[in-house]
Amino acid sequence: MKQPLAFPASEQDDKELQDLVTFYNETLGFCPNSVKTMYHRPRIAYAFIEMNKAVMENKGRVTSALKRLIGYISSNAAGCRYCQAHTIRAAERYGAEQEQMDNIWEYKTHPAFSDAERAALDFALASSVIPNAVDDEIAENLRMHWNEGEIVEMLGVIALFGYLNRWNDSMGTEMEGGAIESGEKLLAKRGWEVGKHKY
Repeated sequence: MKQPLAFPASEQDDKELQDLVTFYNETLGFCPNSVKTMYHRPRIAYAFIEMNKAVMENKGRVTSALKRLIGYISSNAAGCRYCQAHTIRAAERYGAEQEQMDNIWEYKTHPAFSDAERAALDFALASSVIPNAVDDEIAENLRMHWNEGEIVEMLGVIALFGYLNRWNDSMGTEMEGGAIESGEKLLAKRGWEVGKHKY
C-alpha cells in the first residue's frame, strides 16, 4: 500500500482517552497507531480499549506473558506482521522467558513449554486459521489443563487479535519504531519483516 487507509487521529485534547491510553504505555511503551486510527470514531477507540483491558486482565493461571504468546501465535496464523511485532514486544515486557520467545514455533516439543502451555498454543493456532480447526482432540486436551474461565480468557485474546489482525492489515496501519525494533530483535530470524506497515 502507498499509504494507510486512514492516518492516526490526534487525541491530544481528549483527557478521557489520554487516561485510557496509559494502558498501552504500560504494555507497549507507546500508544499504537491502530488505536489512534480508531479514534476517528472515538467510541470505537474507547470500546476497544475497554475490551482490551478486560481480555488482558488476569483472573487465573493464564499469565500476561502467555496471553501475549497466544496473541502472537494467533496473529502469525492470520499473517498480520503489525500484530506479530506488538504481541512479541508485549510478551517480552510482561516477562516471557527468552527461551520461549526464541523457540515459539517449536512449542509442541521444546522443553521450555509445559503441556498446559502447548495445549493453549495449539488452541490459539487452531482457532486462528480459516476454516477454524478447533476439534474434539484440541478441546479435550485444553480441558485437561485449563478450567472454563481460563479457556474463556484465552479465547478472548484470540478473538481480540482476530479483530486487530483484520483492522491493521486492512488499514495498512503504520508500524511504530518500538514495534519495528522488537520485530527485528525477536522475529527477524524467522523471516519477519515490516511489510505493508512501513511508509
